Amino acid sequence: MHDIPNRIADILLELEATLRCHNLWDACQPAVGALSSTQPFCLDTLRFEQWLQWVFLPRMKHTLENTKPLPEKSGIFVYACEYLRKNDPSTNNLLTLMKRFDDLISIQSGVVRH
Repeated sequence: MHDIPNRIADILLELEATLRCHNLWDACQPAVGALSSTQPFCLDTLRFEQWLQWVFLPRMKHTLENTKPLPEKSGIFVYACEYLRKNDPSTNNLLTLMKRFDDLISIQSGVVRH
């Protein structure tokens, strides 16, 4: 189970590549206020893809690089399903990655608790 951080790192790389491949990667960072939202997923100030790029990816990369504890749970997949259109190649790829991420977090949490 020690490979979970490595598997999560792989998902993060795939996630960035998917966003870029489907032209969902922004060249310009949103305003600081948009990134400072207190709402889950910054839903009041950012599109989901922007949140992934500017909040989720940097935080998770920082967590992994500094060997900080992973989150105990993740509900990104559920929100992604509600936000993203299904049957679109770009969103199907994103949904698959979000599901894999949530599954790994669940596995890691189970391992940590035992």
